[in-house]
Amino acid sequence: MSCEIFGPREKNRERMAPKNSTTAEAENTYLTKTSTNGRNTERPPLQIVWLNVYLITALHGMALYGLYILPRTKPWTWVWMGVCFILGGAGITIGAHRLWSHRSFKATWSLRLFLMLMNCMSAQNDIFEWVRDHRVHHKYSETDADPHNAKRGFFFSHVGWLMVRKHPDVRTKGKQIDMSDLYADNIVMFQRRHYKPLTIIFNIILPTLVPWYFWNEALWNSFFVCFAFRYAYLLNVTWSVNSFAHIWGSRPYDEAISPSQNLVANLGTLGEGYHNFHHCFPQDYATSELGTYINLSKFFIDCFALVGLAYDLKTTSKEAVLQRRRRTGDLRNQKH
Repeated sequence: MSCEIFGPREKNRERMAPKNSTTAEAENTYLTKTSTNGRNTERPPLQIVWLNVYLITALHGMALYGLYILPRTKPWTWVWMGVCFILGGAGITIGAHRLWSHRSFKATWSLRLFLMLMNCMSAQNDIFEWVRDHRVHHKYSETDADPHNAKRGFFFSHVGWLMVRKHPDVRTKGKQIDMSDLYADNIVMFQRRHYKPLTIIFNIILPTLVPWYFWNEALWNSFFVCFAFRYAYLLNVTWSVNSFAHIWGSRPYDEAISPSQNLVANLGTLGEGYHNFHHCFPQDYATSELGTYINLSKFFIDCFALVGLAYDLKTTSKEAVLQRRRRTGDLRNQKH
C-alpha cells in the first residue's frame, strides 16, 4: 500500500489535464541491484528528503505523547479515536485500494463522495497519486519501479521510502500507467485540486474539535490523541502491508512472490494482511478467500451492497483459486 504523505508535494500541474499517461512525482533514488529489466545495475546514492524525516519524526514524537496521556482522556474520546481510525482506514482500504486502484466493485456517487472524504481523513496522499503508485507497485513488485520495494529491507519498505527521493524507475514506469479512469472521475479530480484544505479539515480539525465541542475534552488531549496518535497508528498499520506482509508469512497461492499472508498486518489493518492472495487475485473485492473473518472492509462493502450503494462486486471462483495453488502454490507438488 502506498502512502507518501510528507514534505513538498512536487506536483506537475499538467497532470491535471486528461492524457494517456500520468506524470510521476519527484523521485526517490536509492541503491539497489534489481532493475525492472532484471539486470544488475548500480543505482544512484540515496537522496534523503530531510523535511520528510523531520515531519515523520515529529509526528511519531507527538503520537508517543498522545499514547502517554491517553489514560487521562474521557471514554468518549477513546470511542471517537476508534471511529476516526476505522473511517480513515476505510478511505484507504475500501476507497483508494479496492474501489479506485483495482476496480473490484462499483459505487454510487454518494458512496464515492463519502469514501473520498474519508480518504482525506487518512491523509496518505490524494487518491490519484495513491492509485498510480499502487498500480506501479503491483505491476513491478519488488523491483526498482516498486515505490516501497521490500528487497531494500524492512525499514525501507515500511517508512524509509518516504524519507528519500524516488528511484528513477518509479517515475518512468509511473508515466506508463493508464490513469484515464481516474481522470474521468470528477470526485477524484475534485479531491486532487483541493487536497490540502480537505486533509487539514478531515485529518486534523474534525478529529480534534469533536471531543472538545461535544463532551468538553481538553483541546490539548484531543489534538494529541485523536489526531497525532490516531494518525501515526493508522500510517503504521498501513505501512505494515508494505513491510511485514512482503517479508514474512505464508505463500499458499504463489510461493515465488514476496507478498505473504501475514497475521500482524492482518490484525493491524483489520483484514488487509491476506497479501499473497491479493497479489494473485487483485480484482477480488474481498482480498481474501476467508469471507469476513477479520475482514472489516469486506463486511462494509457487503453492507453497502445490501442497500444498493455498492454493486458489481468481483470475486474469484474457488476453482480458480485451487488451480492457482496447484500451479504455483502449496499444492503444486501434490498429485491431482
